[in-house]
Amino acid sequence: MKRVTLSATVVALTLAGCAAAPPGTDGDLVDDWAPLAAATGFTPEAGTCHPAVINVGYRSTYEPIPCDQPHVAETLYVGTVTGADATDAGPPEPDSTAMRTAYATCEQEANEALGADWRSGRISLSVIFPSRGGWEGGFRWFRCDVGEQESLDNPSAVSRTASLVGALKGDSPLRHACFEPYLRDSEIDTMNPVACTEKHHAEFVGVWSGPDTDYADFERDEDRTGEGCYKLIADYAGVPRNDVDYRTGYIFYTPLEREWLAGNRGVQCFLWVDDRNLTRSMKDAGKAGLPL
Repeated sequence: MKRVTLSATVVALTLAGCAAAPPGTDGDLVDDWAPLAAATGFTPEAGTCHPAVINVGYRSTYEPIPCDQPHVAETLYVGTVTGADATDAGPPEPDSTAMRTAYATCEQEANEALGADWRSGRISLSVIFPSRGGWEGGFRWFRCDVGEQESLDNPSAVSRTASLVGALKGDSPLRHACFEPYLRDSEIDTMNPVACTEKHHAEFVGVWSGPDTDYADFERDEDRTGEGCYKLIADYAGVPRNDVDYRTGYIFYTPLEREWLAGNRGVQCFLWVDDRNLTRSMKDAGKAGLPL
């Protein structure tokens, strides 16, 4: 109602030739109105934690909390989609240049913050983009979120009350170490973590970077993956590469197809002996630790 009355008054004053203004005024009814604030976009903040794991960055679900409060996800870094990728009609698809570029950035930032390759421990890594509505509204950010997982075989999120920054440095309890594999029908079913001083048959040795190829080709060439793991085992245990496969076998965990499409090329490699019990780490164990 006020707008209608004011408009009528302005018209009336105009038709009347703008009568003299009352004392103390300049005769301009709108020049002293504060301008409307410029529209601002929503951008999440790094160094914040979250009570829920999300896949899409809806503004309505953004609930940052301090990392000393119970949470299941932590944003380590926030980047921006730039160049031609920023002109796409919607958020990046899994198998896209924009996704792989963002993933590479998140991987680098996460590894630096954690203190080691994120796949060397019970850690998850997620790349989160705005919703389609947010993208169409001009948002071009991406979030790099990490979280703690239950185990190598169970990706369920663990509630924490501390940041993961530096969490994989040194002898962290989050780092993969020694395992007792459980086999079902001659296939690895689960890898149960145990202390390296306890009897075990497998040990994590590192992450091999797979080739930049399509997922079907990667899965077909198991020999290539095995060769990558054998090289890591040889370096880890301090034994010659040319006879390491006579001393130990290997187990490997590969990314899921959707993770591969997004840019994850990391293969988790484990040495495996099935003919005897190990009761120490095979790190730098040499030929004596892994005899023929």
